[in-house]
Amino acid sequence: MLDLLDHALRSSPEKPAVLGATRTGRPRVRATRGELAGLADAYASSLHARGLRPGDTVGVAVRPGPRALAVLLALWRLGLRGAVLDPGAGPDVLRARLASARPSLVLADAAAQAVAGWARPLAARARLALPALHEFGTVATVGRRLPGCAPALGRAEVRVPVREHADGDAVIVFTSGTTSRPRAVVHTRSGLAAGMGTVSALIGARPGEPVVGGTFFVLVPSLALGAPVALPARSPKVLARQLRRLSPQDTYLTPPQLRDALRAGARFTGRVWTGSAPASAELLGRVRDAGAAEAWGVYALTELFPAAAVESRDKAAFEGAGDLVGAPLPGVEVRTEGGELLLTGPAARHRYLGEAHDPWVRTGDRAHLDATGRIVLEGRCKDMVLRRAENIYPGLYEPALQVPGVELAVLVGVPAGDGDERLVAVVQPRSGHGEAQLRSALAGPLHRMGSARPDAVVFADVPLSGRSRKPDRAATALLAAERLDAKAAAR
Repeated sequence: MLDLLDHALRSSPEKPAVLGATRTGRPRVRATRGELAGLADAYASSLHARGLRPGDTVGVAVRPGPRALAVLLALWRLGLRGAVLDPGAGPDVLRARLASARPSLVLADAAAQAVAGWARPLAARARLALPALHEFGTVATVGRRLPGCAPALGRAEVRVPVREHADGDAVIVFTSGTTSRPRAVVHTRSGLAAGMGTVSALIGARPGEPVVGGTFFVLVPSLALGAPVALPARSPKVLARQLRRLSPQDTYLTPPQLRDALRAGARFTGRVWTGSAPASAELLGRVRDAGAAEAWGVYALTELFPAAAVESRDKAAFEGAGDLVGAPLPGVEVRTEGGELLLTGPAARHRYLGEAHDPWVRTGDRAHLDATGRIVLEGRCKDMVLRRAENIYPGLYEPALQVPGVELAVLVGVPAGDGDERLVAVVQPRSGHGEAQLRSALAGPLHRMGSARPDAVVFADVPLSGRSRKPDRAATALLAAERLDAKAAAR
């Protein structure tokens, strides 16, 4: 897919490749196809001139956009391994993980260097942090160089030899976890290509028709098929204007981005895709009500992207317990072990850094297959709540709490002494919906939960964490405990 993209960019260099948006939502070209190819050429020649050779590791701390994509293309052409430095992971975690993948060079834009340096206090407010990048080796600046930045990567007029690289490591992506046992996902060239091929078949972008999305798994297949890609505006209001002006054929946004866009009055066109965090049938239904012809939830992991997909109508029609995430996509194989979902397929990660190859990915999700072979999640293996000697898996019951007016609902355990827990539902209302109204709407679903009915319901914004802004269950449990203690003290 990346080889195809490199060729496709050069076949129509004058056409737009990556789009941004003005404050009015009007599209602006951030890079043409030819400019993107030229950037990739410049980066590849500079990296080759620095003596980097196939198999070397390059740290990458560059914001998503044309430059980051050009870096990926350059690394691919040279057979280098990219280690993506996520500022949301935290400096201690990155230090521990990079100890086993020491980069030969770190490529960073000015923003990443600011997060790691003078802007560290400001970045911390947004839960972003990077260690001092020079700890890992030589740093080179990609893009505009500001005072205090490392020397620019520059452009070397060196001919890059054309080589057919054997299948090897392509990218290292760090996952959330502890610093005591850091894990990093290693994808090979063939695995990365397989994942992008699956996305290409799933979305089916059409030449000249815009796609909205910011991830590499959207950018690469869409551009390879001739579709320009618009990076989603960060402001929900601007994003709503951007969608109205573009009328995209396909839109990929995370569930938090969708909720923010809906609150800003966004209207959708074509197909809308969402993943990286749980997407309820209610959220997907709201997207269709806002104009989308189809609204799809994509089940994906850092270790295997994508794994399954379900359209809003099928998800809404599902009446069983748990969260339907759809049929496995072509090539994905599924089995369960002790209730845990295991996946494998051509796009699965090769291994975790420092560990042996294992074809099966342990998802950490409890799941079963329905009568038609679709995957139904029952919750996280580690999210089990133990109440009065009964094991309760939140994922089985949380979908039932997504009634109209509920933005997000999470079930958490709060310590109740002697190893027991209280089960608490933390419910985040949508704007304009009051607590009394929601208590009435939730009465039926709560009653039908039977022995898993929560001991208490707390109305509050659910804390989010990580680059995907998933519900932070630990922080939510702490919030619930504080609210319940305050309520008890006020009596």
